[in-house]
Amino acid sequence: MNTSEVIVIGRDLLMTGLLLSLPAVLVSLIVGGTISIFQTVTSIQEQTLTFAPRIMAVALILMLTLPWILKVATAFVQRMFLHMLNAV
Repeated sequence: MNTSEVIVIGRDLLMTGLLLSLPAVLVSLIVGGTISIFQTVTSIQEQTLTFAPRIMAVALILMLTLPWILKVATAFVQRMFLHMLNAV
């Protein structure tokens, strides 16, 4: 295994990780921003108000995207096994 193959594997790993975490992070950002704007407009400064809706939204989006997440993760593992077979 040479340096270019290691770079390709590392890049694939990072891109897959970013792709898999994107739905949860994006929903958390949108819900958190919406609640922050709501708190600013209504002058409610409760610190715990942002956590419950954010956790519920992230849990919901993870349940909805779980089949896609498993498909992408399975494809990544298959690619890594192919790299291992080609390296031997």
